Amino acid sequence: MGNIYVFVNQKGGVGKTTSAINIGAFLAEEGKNVLLVDFDSQANLSSGLGLSGMKPGVYELISGEASLTEVVKPTAIPNLVAIPSDIDLSGAAVELIEQEQRDFFLRNALEPARSRYDYILIDCPPSLGILTINGLVAADHVLIPMQCEYFALEGLSLLLQTVKRINRLNPTIDIGGIFFTMFDSRIKLSQEVVRQVSARFKKKVFNTVAPRNVRLSEAPSYGQPISLYDPQCAGAKAYRRLAQELIQRG
Repeated sequence: MGNIYVFVNQKGGVGKTTSAINIGAFLAEEGKNVLLVDFDSQANLSSGLGLSGMKPGVYELISGEASLTEVVKPTAIPNLVAIPSDIDLSGAAVELIEQEQRDFFLRNALEPARSRYDYILIDCPPSLGILTINGLVAADHVLIPMQCEYFALEGLSLLLQTVKRINRLNPTIDIGGIFFTMFDSRIKLSQEVVRQVSARFKKKVFNTVAPRNVRLSEAPSYGQPISLYDPQCAGAKAYRRLAQELIQRG
């Protein structure tokens, strides 16, 4: 049975989607069967894989208009497939509010995928709304990308409180790991944030830190993971190690 990981951070611009794409790509490179799920109406994960505008997608899946087989799209990476998103998903956030079992739509839709994939990675919106709640209820583990700045510490506390509240809907969910993105070793605050979080959460913190890297920022505009765009850059090497750490964590 595959494990489901959800990438969550209510703060935008922390490298959440970049991390989901590239960890997924390097997991596939390690021979794992990987499904990426774009559960954000901004559809950045979809465009970052060259899947913009492809239908049916995740909205049709959770609304029952399409099956899992119909929405899964191949990517340029062997072993890596994805369910794309689009602006229609923003309407789902409104529609779900009035539904019974509104927090379980994504979980129910993805249940058949567990037997088909080793890793299922969900990219959620930068908020703690109904879509992110669906992602948390569907997942086994939460992966938290953190930018190395002061406000990230405040946001982490709020996110952990949310995960704790989700326990009543999903009792087995846990923090699968915290990792740092856009790290700049020249900035003392970056070093201090890493030190504080590592001291508090210890083994929950990944050893690998993803650096601030221009090539990582460029890759999505070409619809490619960094493993295709520039596999030898510093960002690619970091995300390869992050994927390997995730495998080691089981």
